[in-house]
Amino acid sequence: MAVVSLLLFGGLWSAVGSSNLAVVTCGSVVKLLNTRHNVRLHSHDVRYGSGSGQQLVTGVTSVDDSNSYWRIRGKTATVCERGTPIRCGQPIRLTHVNTGRNLHSHHFTSPLSGNQNNMPEVSAFGEEGEGDYLDDWTVLCNGPYWVRDSEVRFKHSSTEVLLSVTGEQYGRPISGQKEVHGMAQPSQNNYWKAMEGIFMKPSELLKAEGYHTEL
Repeated sequence: MAVVSLLLFGGLWSAVGSSNLAVVTCGSVVKLLNTRHNVRLHSHDVRYGSGSGQQLVTGVTSVDDSNSYWRIRGKTATVCERGTPIRCGQPIRLTHVNTGRNLHSHHFTSPLSGNQNNMPEVSAFGEEGEGDYLDDWTVLCNGPYWVRDSEVRFKHSSTEVLLSVTGEQYGRPISGQKEVHGMAQPSQNNYWKAMEGIFMKPSELLKAEGYHTEL
């Protein structure tokens, strides 16, 4: 889904280039940059040839690829109202906009680095935004909320691994795309930052708690 079509969701959407909103909110559609490897979290309707056989998740250097958009949602079986600020320590789901599958992990080993390091595979799973409890990731950050200019980590709620980029590259037909997997230990490989996207206006919750955004 192109960015232009995302603007049709309603008047509360604001393009990142024209907004100074400081926090990341539920309902926002963003690209996530791995700051160590300078790649954006990416998926497309291609399956792993081994392991789970689920939809492949990689990191890409392209800034313009529409397959790098993810919608921020509440954890499995919950609803996070649009515009609700994401708290540090809050579990969320990241739903791939173009395919409707959720960022997911489990105990299958990652195809390139898993055999050496026992690192879990990261995939995209489910249909039309609905999968299972293995789609939940906890946002790890400093302060009360996920701030857009800050680096954060995503910890898988079940396996407790951190969403990471390995530096290993795939060959054809996705040459140059980097492997994404789960890593047990914190490192520079698992820092992410919200970049391009469509951000929902923060709700009145922030004002009620006395938290000031740079509006």
